[in-house]
Amino acid sequence: MSRAIEIVEVGPRDGLQNDPVLMPTDMKIEFVERLIDAGVRRMEAASFVHPKLVPAMADSDAVMARVPRDKGVKYIGLALNERGMRRALEAKCDEVNYVMVASEGFGKRNQNATPEESADLFDRIAVLTHDDGVPVSVTISVAFGDPFDGEVPVETVAMLAQRAAAAGAVEIALGDTIGVANPWDVRARIDAVRKVAPDAQLRMHFHNTRNTALANVHAAVEAGVDVIDASVGGIGGCPFAPKATGNVATEDVVYMLERGGFETGLDLGKLIEIAKWLETEGLKHPVESMLSKAGGFPA
Repeated sequence: MSRAIEIVEVGPRDGLQNDPVLMPTDMKIEFVERLIDAGVRRMEAASFVHPKLVPAMADSDAVMARVPRDKGVKYIGLALNERGMRRALEAKCDEVNYVMVASEGFGKRNQNATPEESADLFDRIAVLTHDDGVPVSVTISVAFGDPFDGEVPVETVAMLAQRAAAAGAVEIALGDTIGVANPWDVRARIDAVRKVAPDAQLRMHFHNTRNTALANVHAAVEAGVDVIDASVGGIGGCPFAPKATGNVATEDVVYMLERGGFETGLDLGKLIEIAKWLETEGLKHPVESMLSKAGGFPA
């Protein structure tokens, strides 16, 4: 049997949060429905942060109130603090994704916390999800490099992963927030995290800022990681990270993996159609993915 790789679609959250176009709520729901039709069964749909800081996510409560609940889809809500976590739970997110930060420069600007402070806060508030019976995952942001401080020690990433696992995170994601990772560093950080959190499920989150994202996905899969974040069209970015461009494109990842004999459960043709819909209707500007331009393997 082919090995299955789970793709977590992050377009409705990470894909839209820094786009110059503020997508209306009705169109966000259409976006979600199109993704479901393409086979997506786990996606980031909302971010519970202050609307003044991330205006594109100001309607997250309204989005979660309207997403289809009868399709077997798990909706993830992102939280940076206790208020965000409580809002995500009140909005009936199927999973809460809390963000730890691996470097102080970015951490102070993104969530006003050092790495240790972001871990301390998770220790205190993870119990909220446990009490509600809702899974909580942790993304370690700038796990491969900080736009202000530069290099991020692998020991810091390992420390945060160990603390996330100890506090009850069911999954740990390593986020290449500014797109500086390379395949060898990916393998080294995966190995370091596994030493301190051997039972944790790992997920990888790559941005294609420097055109290395697909190579990094390959390295992660070769290292045994079975869960990959991606954003249809390659849309996305971070409001607090200068020059941070889009996520690795879902259709590009699916094409590479399925040509390699892996299963994703996603419909490549429909993903390409969604990317083109984003260009013509959803966002009305070009997207970065290669497959939306070239198409799949010639018939």
